[in-house]
Amino acid sequence: MDILMEMIIEQILIYGFVFILCGGIIYWYIKKQKATSEKTIKKIAIAKEEGRYEPVSLHPYIDLNTCIGSGACVSACPEKDILGLVNGKAAVINASTCVGHGACFHACPVEAISLRIGTETRGVELPHVNQTFETNIKGVYIAGELGGMGLIKNSVEQGRQAVENISKSVKENNGDILDLVIIGAGPAGISGALAAKKLSLSFKVLEQYTLGGTVYSFPRAKIVMTNPMDLPLYGKVKLFDTSKTELLSIWNDALSKNQIEITENTKVENIIPQNDGSFKVKTAKGEELLCSQVLIAIGRRGTPRKLGAIGEDLPKVYYRLLEPELIHDKNILVVGGGDSAIESAMLLMENNKVILSYRKDQFARIKPKNKERILKAQTENRIEIVYNSTLAEVKDKCIHLLVKDEHDLKEIDNDLVYIFAGGELPTKFLSNVGIDIQKRFGYIMKKHGT
Repeated sequence: MDILMEMIIEQILIYGFVFILCGGIIYWYIKKQKATSEKTIKKIAIAKEEGRYEPVSLHPYIDLNTCIGSGACVSACPEKDILGLVNGKAAVINASTCVGHGACFHACPVEAISLRIGTETRGVELPHVNQTFETNIKGVYIAGELGGMGLIKNSVEQGRQAVENISKSVKENNGDILDLVIIGAGPAGISGALAAKKLSLSFKVLEQYTLGGTVYSFPRAKIVMTNPMDLPLYGKVKLFDTSKTELLSIWNDALSKNQIEITENTKVENIIPQNDGSFKVKTAKGEELLCSQVLIAIGRRGTPRKLGAIGEDLPKVYYRLLEPELIHDKNILVVGGGDSAIESAMLLMENNKVILSYRKDQFARIKPKNKERILKAQTENRIEIVYNSTLAEVKDKCIHLLVKDEHDLKEIDNDLVYIFAGGELPTKFLSNVGIDIQKRFGYIMKKHGT
């Protein structure tokens, strides 16, 4: 009997220990989950306040009925605070800063994440293309970011596939016209150029800015690629946590080895269909190229809007800020009152003398944190803000500002000018060509095509 009692007591003690241990683990898990949720909810509130919660392009959409809260998506995302966990489920925090790596989509073990463009209430205009990437204008194709595919890997794939489809439609000609003109030298355009070379097509690549397109404007160390990509004539490139600099180096190498030249700083103004089914591609420089087919592989950010100031075409005038850490000891004018202008001015003021010119009497519709920081910098004399002012003229060594209620122009010593006055969206360019544009709400992006 004593032995039986001892066995019973021993079992009770074991079960009691296991119960306490399990209870402790559950308590610790719930406490940790609560702390994580509170932290993420705070971040979401800040993102909403600063205008970073609503997506502006490709972004992750989470099916809460499928999500098991593994956190794999949060760990996989190479960016900071795009995703978090709330009450054991994944949640989007800063959707507007998502650049569409797609790592979260691939990491989710239960496929609870889809990549979408637009929301249920906020539509995004996208050109209509078919499965071969051809638009409603026969002979004009679209691949990459403009079609909604922000993923670099898939943009590369689209560029290759589009040109392979184009090659099937190219007819023999007497050499008077090109087989293909590629507009844009981003991921899709570069891949398309390599595919065109492989298929022995006669072609030319026109880029509004610099090789790399949208990728080139990213900060130097920004992670832009997290998956392998297959470049025509170059092979499979295994990339993990790849920076902008590394990716541009690979593209330069691929183009150089295949003797492909990119015509940079050449903006295309119009694509005009000809009676014989060919196209005339007109550039802002007055050039005209005749071609059989056109591949549009440009980004969605559009063309910067110019002010129309005298001397605005001087080389010292820029419309985007690249690698501000390399700019030192300059007299700089930043024009604009939006977040891009404010953030650029604050980056530049660390090592330069910066004047911020804004045409209104106070900042409006900017992130509260940006407003707080720029006004604090003004109070500390780290930056000069000139309200109610307009850039009238740019000269080699100075600029002229026209300030409201002042009779004379204000002449200021100047080395560089950065203008952030918004942009003309590429939808206008597409409409002029005759391409159908459709507004998409919460549209699920497929791997290839739209």
